[in-house]
Amino acid sequence: MPRSTGRGFWVCLVLTSPVLAVNFQHSVNAVLGKRRRGDGGFYTRRRAAMAAAMNEAAIRIDAVSKTYAGGKQALDNVSFDVPRGQIFGLLGPNGAGKSTLINILAGLVNKTAGSASIWGFDIDADPRNAKYSIGIVPQEIVFDPFFTPYETLENQAGLYGVPKAKRISDDLLAAVHLTDKRDAYARTLSGGMKRRLLVAKAMVHSPPIIVLDEPTAGVDIELRQQLWSYVQSLNDRGVTVVLTTHYLEEAEELCDRIAIINHGKLIANKPTRELVDMAREKIVVVTLDQDITDLPTHPAFDKIEREGTRGLVISYNKDRMNAGEVLAAVNAMGHGIVDVSTREADLEDVFLNLTRAANG
Repeated sequence: MPRSTGRGFWVCLVLTSPVLAVNFQHSVNAVLGKRRRGDGGFYTRRRAAMAAAMNEAAIRIDAVSKTYAGGKQALDNVSFDVPRGQIFGLLGPNGAGKSTLINILAGLVNKTAGSASIWGFDIDADPRNAKYSIGIVPQEIVFDPFFTPYETLENQAGLYGVPKAKRISDDLLAAVHLTDKRDAYARTLSGGMKRRLLVAKAMVHSPPIIVLDEPTAGVDIELRQQLWSYVQSLNDRGVTVVLTTHYLEEAEELCDRIAIINHGKLIANKPTRELVDMAREKIVVVTLDQDITDLPTHPAFDKIEREGTRGLVISYNKDRMNAGEVLAAVNAMGHGIVDVSTREADLEDVFLNLTRAANG
């Protein structure tokens, strides 16, 4: 658990294993000030402090900027909140500033301006508790290849000051399906196993927040599904998950909310369904009753392509026309329709549209 500064009170939420110890000290202090003996309103104020703490964002980013030596600006006035208990997607092209932001939260990079807090702890004013409240799974494979998975987790837990009696190394290895590799050298693990070990390593101190930076890069489909199953189980237990990934279909399926960064600027931050609904383009695929000789055109269609000898793939703006009007237009061109299917826009379409618009 985070260390007490000697004032305020500890409040623990005991969830299913792993145990999540939640320190509400700062919020309690803010509401209570100093406790006085005989104060009849003490418990009322304590309940108010607990409620205030639970309403805080898991992570709060406020006007954060980062300019590296030489003048390169990696982040430009980025602000957003990560709600507690959600799976939050942080997306963007390569070089957009995602890793810089994660490294700022981890304490590896100093921001140039702005403020950030983790589980209510300011990363500058209270870095120890802020770091204790988050576990980070980096893109790179980072652990000693000569330690076994069990030793790796035990050493990491020791660095966080977790007493031996409270360590959950074997539970974590079981959760990421590495029990049979408990005493093997880490260097002998496959790439997928190493990534799962990194996830377990990030959870040794039972943080309420875990950040996964491209966790499925280079992982096969089966292992990817196992990893997401474990991440989902963590979220079900109350862990807030922040995810960066280039697999947009995964983000669309897993994330409750998604923020998109491009060239260091925040260009979107919405619930996933609202973000996907921003797509204006829809697609109708029609199969005609005869072979296509000349590709038809229509001013209301954004794009029309041939699919096989009798198929047409028609893209249109759903704000200007509907699927029935598309089919009527095809019939009016003298084509008979024998089959129809539609394709909905997905997160990839929205992502591309937003980043292209931001690029000018």
